[in-house]
Amino acid sequence: MSLTQDEFRYGFGNALPRQESDELYQRWTVPSPGRPLFEAAVANFYPRSPAKVSTHNKTRGPLLLIAGGRDHTVPAAITTATRKLYHKSPAVTDFAEFPDRGHSLTIDHGWQEVAQRALDWLNQRSA
Repeated sequence: MSLTQDEFRYGFGNALPRQESDELYQRWTVPSPGRPLFEAAVANFYPRSPAKVSTHNKTRGPLLLIAGGRDHTVPAAITTATRKLYHKSPAVTDFAEFPDRGHSLTIDHGWQEVAQRALDWLNQRSA
């Protein structure tokens, strides 16, 4: 499967100027199999899904869930709901949202801000 430039813009680059979205499309998109996406989408319906995650795992490491407030691919509401699922475990689960960012937040012009927030969180958690 491969996204068209317009599909990429909607799903990843919607919070960016058109030119930056198009540049990211040229740099980062590659055709990939669709099966893992579909497996992840239906993991909760199939007990033996290879994409199933144990949100109750007590021994996992700390988890920081990062959301883009304008993300069309994984809306912040989904990330918030995911956080609630993980909070059933005593392991550390935190949430950070970038309200004006889309799904491209780790590869677009503002990636340093996202990386810095993650590094600050790691430093806070290791203290």
